[in-house]
Amino acid sequence: MKISLAAVAPRRTRTKSEATDRLIADYIERAGRYVPCDSQLFDTEGAVLDWLDRQPGRTPAYAILLDSRGQQYTSEEFAAHIERIRDEGTQRLVFAIGPADGWSATARQRANLLFSFGRMTLPHQLARVVLAEQVYRALTILAGHPYHSGH
Repeated sequence: MKISLAAVAPRRTRTKSEATDRLIADYIERAGRYVPCDSQLFDTEGAVLDWLDRQPGRTPAYAILLDSRGQQYTSEEFAAHIERIRDEGTQRLVFAIGPADGWSATARQRANLLFSFGRMTLPHQLARVVLAEQVYRALTILAGHPYHSGH
């Protein structure tokens, strides 16, 4: 299985934050020790949906969209969900952070799951860091690595 972390971030709104870019790259590199992992930025929601539909493989890309209306998980539950998706034969798992005004009804219908970090709103860059860290944490939980100590 390959994991992609995607975000809708129009070029005109992208900030140059070396600190968050380094953190995202670091967690993606760490996650890559367990499964191939990459990061994608898109200008529009439509570009994300088109890219999702063009992903090669026996199965369609499994899309988890971050949305305030989505399911909330503990880190352990999140890891177990990723494990289930992997064990069902999913080849590409995509986590996507939506546009500033939220996902459209069309995008929410395309999603396999809506996922939420909670009811608070996070800036895109911070949400991308949190997502990258939680994916890495989930992979370490599945591997029995001591990074996640259960609290």
